[in-house]
Amino acid sequence: PPTAESIVVPFGHVIGNEKWRGSEIAQKLQGKVRLVFEDGLGLVDFHLSNRTCILYISEADLVAGDEFKRRLVRFRNASSLGGIIIVERTQISDQYFLAVQKLVVLELGMVLLPVANQAEAAQLITQLVIFCISGEIVREQSKDHSSNPFLRKQCSQLADPAVFRTVQQIPGVGKTKALLLLQQFGSIHRLCNASVKELELVVGQAVAQQIHSF
Repeated sequence: PPTAESIVVPFGHVIGNEKWRGSEIAQKLQGKVRLVFEDGLGLVDFHLSNRTCILYISEADLVAGDEFKRRLVRFRNASSLGGIIIVERTQISDQYFLAVQKLVVLELGMVLLPVANQAEAAQLITQLVIFCISGEIVREQSKDHSSNPFLRKQCSQLADPAVFRTVQQIPGVGKTKALLLLQQFGSIHRLCNASVKELELVVGQAVAQQIHSF
């Protein structure tokens, strides 16, 4: 199968395709997340949650030809999962990047995140895991405890340091703006669903557009 859509990812874990065992990206992830390897993930390289997975396009994939494009299209057509595409953008692969960006973002409607190497990719995956954990917390909180403000406050306090660091990774957002955004919206979930106008009231038009696009 092209993807393993029925896979269940334990809370706080990352499930990696067996082909990544022993790689630099796996070594950098060890100790930062709970990484488990599985066969049979098909096109998927890493599952971050039951809803979100990663396809990794390396410099070698870009240089080798169009096979990675077919892989992307097969994934998009076959999967209901939220796919995040991580692409190695290096001096060698930079000439291919705009075409890949157009395919992934404009034609396939998926998220593309460039990295310089596997070490940077591991750091990014760690941040994305925090996003997923925060999102799951918010979903469970709103589903089960929406009428209890004390539980919301407790949950927010537990997630706050990780969420604060994560929000700072958004282009144009530093510590000050991250604090303002979290004070205004309270969670990653609400921040992700905020309109440009809502964001403008907190950080201004230019940064609001950057956040919304990201």
